Amino acid sequence: MSDEQTPAAEPLRVGTHSGSFHADEVFALATLRLAHGAIGIIRTRDSDALALCDLRVDVGRKYDPTTGDFDHHQGDAGERPNGIRYASFGLVWRELGPQVCGSEAIAEELDQALVAPIDAGDNGQELITDAVFDGVSPYHLGRLIASYGPSWDDPDREASEQSGFGEALMLADGILRREIASSQARARATGLVRQAIEKAPDGRLIEFDRGLPWKAIVMKEAPDALVVIYPRGTADWGVQAVPADTGNFDNRKDFPEAWAGLEGEELQAATGVDDAVFCHVGRFMAVARSREGALALAKQVVDG
Repeated sequence: MSDEQTPAAEPLRVGTHSGSFHADEVFALATLRLAHGAIGIIRTRDSDALALCDLRVDVGRKYDPTTGDFDHHQGDAGERPNGIRYASFGLVWRELGPQVCGSEAIAEELDQALVAPIDAGDNGQELITDAVFDGVSPYHLGRLIASYGPSWDDPDREASEQSGFGEALMLADGILRREIASSQARARATGLVRQAIEKAPDGRLIEFDRGLPWKAIVMKEAPDALVVIYPRGTADWGVQAVPADTGNFDNRKDFPEAWAGLEGEELQAATGVDDAVFCHVGRFMAVARSREGALALAKQVVDG
């Protein structure tokens, strides 16, 4: 057996622009790290240096996966069926999302939830146009990533920018990993949620034998469901209203107004359930110490 070792492969060289960094290229690079492991990132605007890279992200004015180019500034990168244009994150995700997620379905789910909103922000496409509260808008990932950049009067702007870029990339890496893991977990729960829906004697009340992600499937496939119950560890049981829609905080049916914000003896007196613990002031969630107590609360909601 030879003592010679095979030389380690050189990391993929990925070029992106220097200067201010944004969420689209930071998340695109994080996706490449998930797909390829260690990558060498070259931040420059020098065309000769970029030409030597294996891939170019958000720079180069060219989109062609076969040549390793993932830029959208030239205007030919295309758009999704819903009209949201692709930025560099979306272009890389379209190529590698199914690989890093393990399935097309999860990659598509995350494109809608995470990738497309970042692309829209980079392309100047508003997702929310009507402010509910004057002067207040949602805090978004684009602003969070930009906050890692240097201030205008930083005395060592170049060093601060490079350091901040590294921190932003680590943050994006963590977000991506967690979002992928959460989506994979939801996919694993799908069959269990459907089984609970099918077993329910009353389609208005769904019971789960454990805590799991249920909202998407129940909202889509159980149109009559109003309330679910589930054990919260070994200490108590949760009772939760089924949301009316993913875009707001409305419920298909609110808990009784008389329960709002009550705890302990006050809630027990209002409900007649002797182990009722708490009802959220928003009237969407309550807790009882036993399954029987949770069922009693839930039945009052659906029959009320």
